[in-house]
Amino acid sequence: MSRVDLPTPLVDTAWLQRHLAAPDVRVVDATWCLPQAGRDPRREYEARHIPGAVFFDLDEICPPRGPHPHPVPDPARFSSRVRRLGLGDGVRIVVYDDNDYCASARVWWLFRYFGHEEVAVLDGGLRRWIAEGRPLTDEPVAPRERHFTARCNNLLLRELEQIRANLTLRREQLVDARAPGRFHGIEPEPRPGLRGGHIPGSLNLWYKELVREDGRLADAETIRQRFAAAGVDLARPIVTSCGSGVSACVLNLALSRIGIHDAALYDGSWVEWASRPDTPVETS
Repeated sequence: MSRVDLPTPLVDTAWLQRHLAAPDVRVVDATWCLPQAGRDPRREYEARHIPGAVFFDLDEICPPRGPHPHPVPDPARFSSRVRRLGLGDGVRIVVYDDNDYCASARVWWLFRYFGHEEVAVLDGGLRRWIAEGRPLTDEPVAPRERHFTARCNNLLLRELEQIRANLTLRREQLVDARAPGRFHGIEPEPRPGLRGGHIPGSLNLWYKELVREDGRLADAETIRQRFAAAGVDLARPIVTSCGSGVSACVLNLALSRIGIHDAALYDGSWVEWASRPDTPVETS
């Protein structure tokens, strides 16, 4: 049987069900939630998951560093963790979650940052999979370890000092994926002690505006309209941010859908920026 290409950056539920048994396809449950959501993603995974899916523990694979709850890990750590999950060279990875791409897009971005391009996100996630009556299981998965070669693509990552320099240079557009109330500093941050507001000069596009009611990602024309309405020039370089570098990746995923594959991520995002006394903040 000839090999079928992996659609990227999204695969639909029908494609995934047809290829669940393919020897080079791996499925990943990346569900992650803020603590105040009152959910236990690992326990939810153990109760039901797509057959063959392994659980990507974002907090364990990306352990806290300073104020940042789950930063990009070093290549050795990422390689060792995903290798144990059977995710490595030569396999095609499909990531899903049960929280509007908030974590699956982050894991998709991580694999691309570490040089693994054959990765896609399940359009509609677990919610759509369940709504369509597709198979689920509670059977434990025992992945076979596979070598993973990390090749960091630093063009996809921005650090604090680069964002600080851009306040003056304005070479890149910074697009914040948080809800408008948080962006404008009129709603509290979910993490206690953080200042409200946004990085000066940044634009705001709440990631949920890119998710349809049925859980699928917005179509290409809607994505372009949403970015344009937020004041984003799609012809210029874009860097995304959010609270801690997770939901911002939904913007990167949407941009990739319309052919913009080189948008970067400010990994430290608001948690890092707002926790420092030497960084300026706007609230307008």
